[in-house]
Amino acid sequence: MKRFGIAIYAFVAAVSISAHANETAAWHPADAPLLTRWAADVSPTNVLPEYPRPQMARPDWMNLNGLWDYAIAPGSVDSLPPFAGKILVPFPVESALSGVMTRFDDQSKLWYHRTFLVPESWRGRRVRLHFGAVNWQCEIWVNSQIIGSHQGGYDPFTFDITEALHWTNAEDIAVVVTNPTEDGDQPRGKQSRSPEGIFYTASSGIWQNVWLEPVPAVCIDGINTVPDVDSKSLHLRVAVNNFSPNLRVEATASVDGREVGTVGGPANGELVLSLPTMHLWSPDDPFLYDLKVTLMDGHQVLDSVSSYFGMRKIALEKDAQGVVRIALNNHPIFQIGALDQGFWPDGIYTAPTDDAERSDIEFLKKSGFNLIRKHVKVEPDRWYYWCDKLGMLVWQDMPSGNNATPAGRRDFESELLHMIGHLDDHPCIITWVLFNEGWGQYDTESLTKWIKQMDPSRLVDDASGWTDMRAGDLVDMHNYPGPGAPDSDLHRAAVLGEYGGLGLIVPGHTWSATNCWGYVMLTNSQDLATRYQGMLKQVWRLHDLNGLNAAVYTQTADVETECNGLQTYDRAVAKISPAVLAQANRGGFWGTPMKVILPDALFGRTSWKYTTDKPADDWFQPGFDASVWKDGVGGFGTAGTPGIVVNCTWNTSDIWLRRDFTLNSSDIPGIQLQLFHDEDVEVYLNGVLALKLHGFITDYDEFDVSKDALEALLPGENTIAVHCHQTVGGQGVDVGIFTPQTDAKPDLQ
Repeated sequence: MKRFGIAIYAFVAAVSISAHANETAAWHPADAPLLTRWAADVSPTNVLPEYPRPQMARPDWMNLNGLWDYAIAPGSVDSLPPFAGKILVPFPVESALSGVMTRFDDQSKLWYHRTFLVPESWRGRRVRLHFGAVNWQCEIWVNSQIIGSHQGGYDPFTFDITEALHWTNAEDIAVVVTNPTEDGDQPRGKQSRSPEGIFYTASSGIWQNVWLEPVPAVCIDGINTVPDVDSKSLHLRVAVNNFSPNLRVEATASVDGREVGTVGGPANGELVLSLPTMHLWSPDDPFLYDLKVTLMDGHQVLDSVSSYFGMRKIALEKDAQGVVRIALNNHPIFQIGALDQGFWPDGIYTAPTDDAERSDIEFLKKSGFNLIRKHVKVEPDRWYYWCDKLGMLVWQDMPSGNNATPAGRRDFESELLHMIGHLDDHPCIITWVLFNEGWGQYDTESLTKWIKQMDPSRLVDDASGWTDMRAGDLVDMHNYPGPGAPDSDLHRAAVLGEYGGLGLIVPGHTWSATNCWGYVMLTNSQDLATRYQGMLKQVWRLHDLNGLNAAVYTQTADVETECNGLQTYDRAVAKISPAVLAQANRGGFWGTPMKVILPDALFGRTSWKYTTDKPADDWFQPGFDASVWKDGVGGFGTAGTPGIVVNCTWNTSDIWLRRDFTLNSSDIPGIQLQLFHDEDVEVYLNGVLALKLHGFITDYDEFDVSKDALEALLPGENTIAVHCHQTVGGQGVDVGIFTPQTDAKPDLQ
């Protein structure tokens, strides 16, 4: 470290500060496959200029975003190498907006350097250097003095740099970063140095705001707010960097400048601020209180910060039928969500502007969504601020890693702790998602319990998809394309953590001209809208009939070669209009829930008699004796066949099914079949052909029965018989019977 300090001091002394105009003229975005419209608003003098920390704001601060010197050198180099040029901070070195857009490997070091002047008005106060996030491991020097190091790609960190400052001339900062990406065990989400499929370009180096702030010697270090809706109060803890018993804090809640509640008490202890006329926060009414916190020593004001909070409660409760429901402010809420990766074609992990960050949330709000699942990534504070302000519920994933070694697990738990501690004041966040699809999953029960102890005010999803350990508050399944619902649980709420993935290529708005994929690819926006509406119709039925509490559609926008977004990757085209999405998401065009006569696998577990040996010719007649056939639960097929829920394996060329079902006379008019078929299928009701279809589909769909079959139905016992024939590839068949409901189909244009 000493050798590095000498080297950087000598280097900086020999290099003059570049002229501001020349630096600005020299920078431009690198040649990316795609840019957003906001890229044009980015310049070295206008890089994320908004105050980075809305929940603990002070008036004085200095933005250090902008052009820095940079160099990439072998990992063995431990002194500052010659600079390669300029990089625009805080955009990752792999991004176009950094101006560099180069790959970064685990054997290299990324060096940063810049100078700044401290305002004379700050003299006499402590100066703190803040980093929003640096990926992954870094060391920081100020004026050749080592200030500190940090490990972790998603959490903010701060150093007091006061003692290292000159005050009389230009100060310099140097940062060196290493990032192993997939060659390490650390949390990294979907970042990869070899991106393909569901993994995307890595984001190395500084990727969130860098800024300076002057603070008093004794100051407020943090604020923690926990709403208590039932008692109409806010639990408040103000952390101060001094434990003198003379220190007190005063907190005042206000609305439009009008004081509505106040509390005072010792610093570093819990305070309770009463709100007798409480105004609750919800997606429909995202009401926020202003909060001012003042630190006092006797009558002397030492420090003051401004903040905000929302009053809301999230909990589980049982409805009248005994089904566990997620309740917001003591009322059940059905969450219609979008999976949100948080990637951008020009900034990769970093949105080009604050307006861009806000626009995704506004698009989803306009489209009738009330939930975002932030997928294995942690965003800057301002993203959560916009969710708070605009009214969007958030499930916050913990970024995934390998967790294959003790060191990897320590990194995971450290960043989990910091993520919750840093974000737990945001009313928008209602659920912590511990693991995704078993990636790096370990010690699930104990880690879930740990999260609940850290934050008992929110729900915990122990594992979204695949590897449920029956811990936490949610039982979560993934079903592509789906939708589906997990089996009910007596103590946890059933949710669909991922489904959908309907793909559509929009020429001129893709990351790759030749490589675009989705779970189901469609050819035009009309078909995409129709398919989406069908999915949401099923989602609402699963809510009404199966106790589903939330459904998270994949996804907000395309990401690199993954073209299953509701918007293109550059956010230039909405593939389905927000008006059509909103109508579908709000259950706006199918009236009352459809009555299930015979559930398919989406809505229950129905037993059938079945055989794969060719039966007698009268196999479909009501009086046929199928007692020697096997018993199985639908649907039938092979694992991995897209779109079907398989409960019983069928892997031969043909399968025959039959069973009895009961009808009331009022059920008969307009009876419909809901079925999945891969491939050719024929369905008989009371021995009369009701439906015959060729080929295959990739999702459950609804079909009218023939007029003759409808006339053959009787009150009381009836018989359904099904034959499916398969030739090649995946296979499956599943059939359900429903009574009709009113559908007022919207205009999709």
